[in-house]
Amino acid sequence: MFNKQSEEIQTLIQNYFEGIYNGNEVQLKEVFHPQALLFGDINGTPYFKTLADYIDGVKSRKSPADMGEEFKMKILGIEILGNVATTKLHVPMLGYNYYDFLSLTLENGKWKIVSKVFTHVE
Repeated sequence: MFNKQSEEIQTLIQNYFEGIYNGNEVQLKEVFHPQALLFGDINGTPYFKTLADYIDGVKSRKSPADMGEEFKMKILGIEILGNVATTKLHVPMLGYNYYDFLSLTLENGKWKIVSKVFTHVE
């Protein structure tokens, strides 16, 4: 069971990475819970967005793929307990060295991101 859940989460995270990298709003909406919240710190500036605000931001910016950036995103860790999980990700893009911590829940047989907490590290 654990291996199946881990594979499902890895697939979800790969879709998350591809959605960010390509600026694909449909792909991002698929991986997030509709009520997900996003919190972060970018060079000391607090960041808070609803999912709708986040998707609008992704849509309005030039994607890493459009800018010709190399895809370097990777999963650093996954922890699963029952129907909840956390992931630690390295997401270097757009001149930032992001680390994302995602909280996931299993809802109706599908893993969804319910929160994203992230920061940029020099």
